[in-house]
Amino acid sequence: MRSFPLIIAAVLSAAALAGCSASDAGTASDTAPGATGYPLTVSNCGAEVTVDAPPQRAVALNQGAAEIMLSLGLADRMVGTATWTDPVRENLAAENAQVPRLADNKPSFEVVLDKEPDFVAASFGGTLGTGGVAEREQFAQLGVPSYLSPTDCDGKTDVSVNADGARTEPLTMDSVYKEIRELAAIFDIRERGEQLVTELQTRYDAAVGRIAARDMSLAYWFADTSTPYMAGCCGSSGIITEAVGATNAFADTTNEWPQVSWETVLDRNPTALVLADLSRRSLAGDALDSKISFLESNPVTARLSAVRDKRYIVVNGADLNPSIRTVDGIEKVADALERWGYGS
Repeated sequence: MRSFPLIIAAVLSAAALAGCSASDAGTASDTAPGATGYPLTVSNCGAEVTVDAPPQRAVALNQGAAEIMLSLGLADRMVGTATWTDPVRENLAAENAQVPRLADNKPSFEVVLDKEPDFVAASFGGTLGTGGVAEREQFAQLGVPSYLSPTDCDGKTDVSVNADGARTEPLTMDSVYKEIRELAAIFDIRERGEQLVTELQTRYDAAVGRIAARDMSLAYWFADTSTPYMAGCCGSSGIITEAVGATNAFADTTNEWPQVSWETVLDRNPTALVLADLSRRSLAGDALDSKISFLESNPVTARLSAVRDKRYIVVNGADLNPSIRTVDGIEKVADALERWGYGS
């Protein structure tokens, strides 16, 4: 835990920030590269987040937030990461090795505070909210600004719900780009943020330009063999599906990960199955080999055209969460479709 004097200092810092007028504080809406003015205020998922200087002791509470920070070259300003579903992206392995992992899953509030963070970021309201590490207000009371990914509140009726909730509008890559730009502004590295956005946009455009899969229907299976989590219309899988010009077999549901029956999947009979290979082992069907073994031995799933034809597209679980890894998912699906003759 933090020492008592540090907590007092943090609370006083929060009070000082609260006293700043809107005219005193900058905003993250100015996305042009350049120096950030402090204090900086960001309107974030229904909350006003104010930082009075670039964070030096940041904690990323989800893999998605961690990989954005690492991609921005912030490893030397990170004191912890948590809640990982997969190995870190290969190009970030060296940077990630420099940052302590507080927990593979959600750490306790006390474990996070023990790192004396001056900023925390999360990808999901289920991590930074009720039932998660802590409420945002708990961090605010200690003078620790918190940031929640716009991908978990843009286009949602309820702010800060978890990734299984319903969307009123389809997610787009713009929400990912907004997260990158806002974090880059907070850390006073706007130019790096623009470089990362440009890189992702270039990769996205290259994948979109080489695939035309209008006759292809896809179903995305995340986990659970008994009542599988299949992707609905409007989350990260929706971005992937639209990018390759295919259709989602469950496009008629706005829930991001509805649980359905295998009979329903058979009724939809998708052309191919996108299978998440998860490194975690919390549900049956997390690992790729267990997914394929189940599909080919279960009397219902064995009748699926995708199973008979072995039309499997393998992605990481993190590729199906809204993040920079969404572009990885697009590229992996595009590669498979190109091999099957769906090149444009």
